[in-house]
Amino acid sequence: MLTRLSVVVCCALFVSVSLIANAHAQQSEFVQTAHEQPLLTFNDVAPQDDNDNGQQNNGTIEGTVVSSSRDSLVVRTSDNKFYLFTYDSPSVRTKGAVSGAQVRVTAGQPDQNGMRVATNVDVISAPSGGSTNQSGVPPARVPDKVQNIENEIRREGRRWDLGVRAGAAFDPELFLFGIQSRMGPILHSRVFFRPNAEFAFGEVTDLIALNFEGVYQFSGRKHVGTWAPYAGAGPAMVFIHQSYQQGRDIDFGNFDYETGFNVLLGMRKNRTFVELKSSLWSGPAPKLRVIFGYTF
Repeated sequence: MLTRLSVVVCCALFVSVSLIANAHAQQSEFVQTAHEQPLLTFNDVAPQDDNDNGQQNNGTIEGTVVSSSRDSLVVRTSDNKFYLFTYDSPSVRTKGAVSGAQVRVTAGQPDQNGMRVATNVDVISAPSGGSTNQSGVPPARVPDKVQNIENEIRREGRRWDLGVRAGAAFDPELFLFGIQSRMGPILHSRVFFRPNAEFAFGEVTDLIALNFEGVYQFSGRKHVGTWAPYAGAGPAMVFIHQSYQQGRDIDFGNFDYETGFNVLLGMRKNRTFVELKSSLWSGPAPKLRVIFGYTF
């Protein structure tokens, strides 16, 4: 048992290190593109205020709201730069920060995605109601990269989602596929309940597993768009059928029931994830599973 657990841990560390290295290699791409992509002509862009740099150095950014939601805020400054914010807490949100309003946002430094965590939002003026806001900057479409990450933040804020999974199991060797759900957060902002069902088949083994797992995400919504690790565990109901006869005669009455306990490590980026899972105390159930999945 100790040898098997050592193999699981080593594999998990190798996958984690590889994916984190790839994420760090790409971490500056979003910031450069979001700040440098010209969406308007030069004549449409208001000249930069001499106080802008000082405001940004002090953690304060003033501009026009171009997009807002329960979990995020996008502000466009007079020099045609877009800033994406998440909220430090729900109390930071203000109803007046709607599209077209002039706001002053106090926030920390940007992360690898270019996002900043807003600690305070002050509404300077309400929307003017015309095609041009009070700063003289016409409405603009949010850059694609900013919009994509904003959509991911909104998706992360959902209380429930559904996904699919597929992969391979070893000892015994099986091909598996299944469905899963994620609910939460529960008790803590990074703890989720993630029940799933897996159906696996091999040369002599058929398996149905109902897993009631909880997972802890090591990074929250402030770090969407990058590979983030998670760990989890939970009980399992395992139904196994093994036959060495040629041909298949699958009957649920032929399955043997086992109670197990799963431990898992994984990496998640936006809607995709890769996971290593081991089943303990469940008889002939696979000792190691490599799973790839997608959530809707």
